[in-house]
Amino acid sequence: MTDEEAMRRALDIASAAEASGDVPVGAVVLDQSGAVIGEGVNVRERDRDPTGHAEMVALRAAADSLGRWRLDNCRLIVTLEPCTMCAGAIVLSRVERLVFAAIDEKAGAVGSLWDVVRDRRLNHRPEVISGVAADESSALLRRFFAERRG
Repeated sequence: MTDEEAMRRALDIASAAEASGDVPVGAVVLDQSGAVIGEGVNVRERDRDPTGHAEMVALRAAADSLGRWRLDNCRLIVTLEPCTMCAGAIVLSRVERLVFAAIDEKAGAVGSLWDVVRDRRLNHRPEVISGVAADESSALLRRFFAERRG
């Protein structure tokens, strides 16, 4: 699966999860062959879990699938720029490439407010590709928040 195909899948699962009341963010982890080994959506509201971000859910599923915490040679594709918690988990899990869609001006930690994943003081820095399907992801998020504000 290509990064673009994985982003389409992440957007589809984010859209499907929108009704749960959680912010519609989707994430997909691919192994080195391009096979999906983890998926996730935000589950903070559903599970009452502050760590229930789509990236964290997908990383946990991928680690479980591989039977190890090191996700080297794996790619994480997510519909929104990761926050500091998720950016830290990406570094610590040794993800090879991070692909994200929309920037997060309020909490982004991959270039917007902070740049955790490219901090030279850390022992791992994944490749970063941003802006893949950004318009579609931004539209999904804008619609979600507009509906909540009424």
